[in-house]
Amino acid sequence: MAGELIPGGQHDITMITDQGIGGIIKPMIREIHLFDTWIAGTALLEDKYLLMRLKAEDELILRRESSEFDPMAILVLDRDQHKLGYVPEKDNTIFARLMDAGKTLKARVLKNDNDESRATVSIRIFLVDL
Repeated sequence: MAGELIPGGQHDITMITDQGIGGIIKPMIREIHLFDTWIAGTALLEDKYLLMRLKAEDELILRRESSEFDPMAILVLDRDQHKLGYVPEKDNTIFARLMDAGKTLKARVLKNDNDESRATVSIRIFLVDL
């Protein structure tokens, strides 16, 4: 029966293999690690709990923002779209150009060092290759 096509539902066809569906479907998305940096501007956050709850490997959203202070600004948001800060200005030019060219970038928390006076959240930036 391995390798045989059978009707699966009203309009579905299923292939039976010895390995099951996991042997057929391969991931179509690759993440290419580009750079490690940190989230700038965290001292300006009103709700510090947003930073305190971050843990290693949490996914973050990167979004371009038009700013009179930094034309290459990239917002860093948590999974619920709360603003956490920015990719530092010294690091953002190449990433902003990639995003402006239609490339998808995302970030992940690398390390979260919080204390009473300061929060330092290190992040990894990835290019999402489809």
